[in-house]
Amino acid sequence: MPRSRYDQIVALAEEYDGLITSKQARYEGLTDSLLARLTKRGKIKRIARGVYRIPYIPLNRFSQYREVFLWVQSHRGPALVAFSHETALAAYGFSDANPAAIHLTVPPGARLRRNKVRGVVLHRREIKAAEITTLQGLPLTTVERTVADLIEAGARIDLIKQLIDDARREGFTTVTETRRLRRGIDRYLKTLQKRRVEPGSLKRSRRG
Repeated sequence: MPRSRYDQIVALAEEYDGLITSKQARYEGLTDSLLARLTKRGKIKRIARGVYRIPYIPLNRFSQYREVFLWVQSHRGPALVAFSHETALAAYGFSDANPAAIHLTVPPGARLRRNKVRGVVLHRREIKAAEITTLQGLPLTTVERTVADLIEAGARIDLIKQLIDDARREGFTTVTETRRLRRGIDRYLKTLQKRRVEPGSLKRSRRG
């Protein structure tokens, strides 16, 4: 295989933390059989159906998220998809969140090749474009949506409060938005006290 073809693959992968999909390769005129030969020779590594990695390109803290995102995209996944819950916290770099799994929110009717993926928790909930932001090329739920998701999931209140404080300090939210989020936490806690229930048992109602 001409060296230039491999260089072309590497150049594409460098834009995505060393990852490339067969869909991206085909768009650039690179065939699936070429990817198969490179995989057999150890030049690239197949890490999921339709997703490959250049072994020598080092990983970073976003690599695991980008791998999942490219997997969804490679299988004609939904346009509206976002990393959410504790994963959004970790991606933002806020608080001490260290989720054991990657949380991904997709629309209820989203069609994916597999509904269960090892290490990935899929949340099938309605999500709007206005509730998604982008960081390092990755779609994340906005701070406001992340707070709402964490409250519903019964996350630690101190973790959510830290998220709100960190988001304001880093400029992800305005003063007005921060005040609104803090008032929402106060209302939530008051409701819990009135109902004498544990955090997490109060569910938000949404239009589905």
